[in-house]
Amino acid sequence: MSMIRDLRAAVRPALRKGLAGYGGTGTEQPGAPTSVVDCAVYRDGNRVREQLTPGEAMRRVRSEGGFAWIGLHEPTEQEFAGIAQEFGLHPLAVEDAIHAHQRPKLERYDDTLFTVFKTIHYVEHAELTATSEVVETGEVMCFTGRDFIITVRHGGQGSLRALRHRLQDDPELLAKGPSAVLHAIADQVVDGYIAVADAVQDDIDEVEIEVFSSAPGGGSARGGDASRIYQLKREVLEFKRAVSPLLRPMQLLSERPMRLVDPDIQKYFRDVADHLARVNEQVVSFDDLLNSILQANLAQATVAQNEDMRKITAWAAIIAVPTMICGVYGMNFTYMPELHWKYGYPSVMAVIVGICFSIHRGFKRNGWL
Repeated sequence: MSMIRDLRAAVRPALRKGLAGYGGTGTEQPGAPTSVVDCAVYRDGNRVREQLTPGEAMRRVRSEGGFAWIGLHEPTEQEFAGIAQEFGLHPLAVEDAIHAHQRPKLERYDDTLFTVFKTIHYVEHAELTATSEVVETGEVMCFTGRDFIITVRHGGQGSLRALRHRLQDDPELLAKGPSAVLHAIADQVVDGYIAVADAVQDDIDEVEIEVFSSAPGGGSARGGDASRIYQLKREVLEFKRAVSPLLRPMQLLSERPMRLVDPDIQKYFRDVADHLARVNEQVVSFDDLLNSILQANLAQATVAQNEDMRKITAWAAIIAVPTMICGVYGMNFTYMPELHWKYGYPSVMAVIVGICFSIHRGFKRNGWL
C-alpha cells in the first residue's frame, strides 16, 4: 500500500495538469493551492467561463449570486487552511476532511452541512485467491452551504469529473443550487455500490459452486479453500462498513426538512435512500451467506478427515492380523502347535489371508474402504 501511495504522489501533479481531475479546464487555477483541481461559479445553472481561485469565486458569488463548486483532491492542512477560513468551515469538519478515514456521516455546523461518503471500487481479478483485493475504498467529503459546495476526495477512486460535466449539461437541475450537486454525488456513490454488489455476487456464486460441487466420479464434495472464503468475507465486511453507516444520513436528507436542501431535491434523496437500503440488505445477505459457506466448507473438511481416519483404521485392523500371528510364531519357544508340521507354514498363510479378506470385505460393506 505504501508503494501505491508513493506512486500516486509521484503522478498526481501530472494528472492534475493534464486532466484537472474533477473536470475543469485542464489547468491549475492561478494562485490556488495545488490540491484544487477545479473551481467554478454557477449562475442560473450555467458555468461562468472564467478561471477563478476559491477566494475569487466566493467573492463573485457573494456579489453577483449563484454558487461556487470547488473540488479538491487530498489537500494538506496548509492547503486547506485558507479555503476553510474563506468559507467559514468548522475546525472539526476540516480536520476530518484532511485526515480522512472517516465513517459515512452527516453533520451540521452552523449553516454548513458536512457529509462523508465512502466510495467503493471493484478490483478486477482473473481468479479469487487468499490474498485477492476485491474492493478498494476511497472517500468523498462535501461541505454544503447556502451558496457553495466544496468536495474533498481521498483515494484514487470516486472521481467527480464526469459527474460535473453531466450536471453542466442539465442547467435546470444545476440551478437548484449546491443541494443538487450533493444529491448527484450521493446518487453516483450509491450507483457505484450497486455495481460492486453485482460483481461481488458473482464472486460469491463462484465460491459457493466450488464448495458444493461434487468431485468427478461421484466422489465427495471437493470443497473450497477456507482462506479464500475468509478473504472474501473480509472484503464484504469492508463493503458493509461503507454502506450501513450511510443509511441514517440518507434518511435524514430525504425526510427531515433542511434549509440548505431544496425541497424539490429532497424528493430525489428518497430514491437514493431506497437504493441504498436495497444494497445494504444485499450486503448483509452476503455476510450471512459467506458464514454458511464457510461453515459448510469446514464441515466438509471435517467429514473428509473422518473418512481418511476410517480408512487408516480399517487398514490398521487388517494389518494387525498378520502382525499378531507372525508375532506369536516369532517367539522362541520349543513346543508350539504345528511348529514342526509339514503343512504348518501354508496353513498359517491361508488363515492370515482368509481373516484379512473377511475383515476387508466387512469394512468395504460398511463403507469404510
